[in-house]
Amino acid sequence: MQLTFDELGTPLRDTTFVVVDLETTGAPPGPEGITEIGAVKVRGGEVIGEFATLVDPRAPIPPQIVALTGITTAMVQAAPRIERVLPAFLEFAAGSVLVAHNSGFDVGFLKAACQGHGYAWPRPPVVCTLKLARRVLSPQDTRSYRLSALAALVGARTKPTHRALDDARATVDVLHALLERVGSVGVHSLEELLDYLPDVTPAQRRKRGMAAHLPERPGVYLFRGPGDEVLYVGTAGNLRRRVRQYFTGSDSRGRIREMVGLAERVEGIECSHALEAQVRELRLLGAHRPAYNRRSKNPRNAWWVVLTDEAFPRLSVVRQVRDGALGPFSSQARAKVAADALASATRLRTCTQRIPAAGANAKPCVLAELGRCGAPCAGRQSVAEYAPSVRLVTDLVEGTDNSALHAAREHVDALAEAEHFEQAARRRDELVTLLSGVERRHRLASLAAIPELVGAAPDGSGGWEFAVVRHGRLASAGVARRGVPPMPVVEALVASAETVLPGPGPLRGAAAEEAGVLLRWLTRPGVRLVRTATPWAEPAHGAGGWRPWLDRAATANALEHVG
Repeated sequence: MQLTFDELGTPLRDTTFVVVDLETTGAPPGPEGITEIGAVKVRGGEVIGEFATLVDPRAPIPPQIVALTGITTAMVQAAPRIERVLPAFLEFAAGSVLVAHNSGFDVGFLKAACQGHGYAWPRPPVVCTLKLARRVLSPQDTRSYRLSALAALVGARTKPTHRALDDARATVDVLHALLERVGSVGVHSLEELLDYLPDVTPAQRRKRGMAAHLPERPGVYLFRGPGDEVLYVGTAGNLRRRVRQYFTGSDSRGRIREMVGLAERVEGIECSHALEAQVRELRLLGAHRPAYNRRSKNPRNAWWVVLTDEAFPRLSVVRQVRDGALGPFSSQARAKVAADALASATRLRTCTQRIPAAGANAKPCVLAELGRCGAPCAGRQSVAEYAPSVRLVTDLVEGTDNSALHAAREHVDALAEAEHFEQAARRRDELVTLLSGVERRHRLASLAAIPELVGAAPDGSGGWEFAVVRHGRLASAGVARRGVPPMPVVEALVASAETVLPGPGPLRGAAAEEAGVLLRWLTRPGVRLVRTATPWAEPAHGAGGWRPWLDRAATANALEHVG
């Protein structure tokens, strides 16, 4: 498909390539293991720089590797270590396209070394000459795709020797020969080369024009099928660039390829910033439930723990939120764990038998009367005697008393002191799950209770991104670029914001996932509250004071898994 002028990108003749090759000890990628780095910088077919050094891998080099490369342990003893070499190599390669033969190997080692020594991987474009050769050359053209065979085929000036700089020089000649071949099929820019590398069907390439009308702005995109149904919903910082990637084979997931094959058009919704795009995506997933989004299978994936409405209430796990609910929890299993932990701490009954009230001192539980249930529940209590257990639950949910949490922790401590360590660890993990539900309930409910709140986040360029939040929903979003007075923008956003009437439940009708997204954005470092209609405060008896205990529990859990 012929590209438009603005899509031509960077001509290959103006692109700077850094062709790199590594020698290693043969160990898997990690912080150490590199024994030599060789790199050649080229542009327009000319060599403009070379980089070569041995590297101390901090480990002996195995004999078979010595036989292959000729690099011995004695040769690298005086060489610099990788943490000293990396800054120089990253500076040499800065702003360039990395090229390697079987690039996954070389780039994998470089990324692992950066990660192991605290250097940020710059995420450069990468061209693999092995993949490019397999796209360009048929089996009739070459007997092998190994570097030595390709170097011989193209008449490389340097013979590969399993030494880094020699192999990098040979790869330069292979790269140039392959680029000459792809030029004959219309690949003349870096962007076209990166699009050409994956195995893309002609049908996918023909559909690339479906992204041409999209702006290079943040937003939400919708792929629509033959009947204009929504097939897939996603977000992007740059709508045009992200959607074009679907037609270049960069996403190898089978279901996404199938979706692209069905798509007839792409609709874009421009957003002020990433937060607005994320919220719009959630709402569109809930409205359309597109077949190719995994999240759309259950867009309101929240579970709650509630007290049943009967004389002797018990805890039940439900999907429908209502007043007095604890949660949300991300799964039914987690909600069940929290319910069991809370029932144990408050001595609520756990059987599912419906027990009616039958007088002040009645013992209505048949199972208890028959001696088939020894649980401390309504079978041995009157309604009045059972009421304190119910109050412990409601007080915890509302944040007025967290005695139930202390009771659960004391039980964990008692089990540990009695050296019942496995049981103590299980109860500890159950309490962690309960605490997460309590914390999430209190934080989200506190946000949802505010009629109107305006937050501002720096956009990184001297401007501000604004969000108007009403009862846990995004009501309006906008930006004030650098140099634009922010408060008139805020006033305009508030005046045009969506009217939100509070609904039932602790979240006042807001979707748990949307409220969670807003909460995370509002509590990010650097975000400021411009104004709030009522004070934003969380319960004093919530989970906030339990953070040190949660940190210790997380450490203990990690050590147990390591052990």
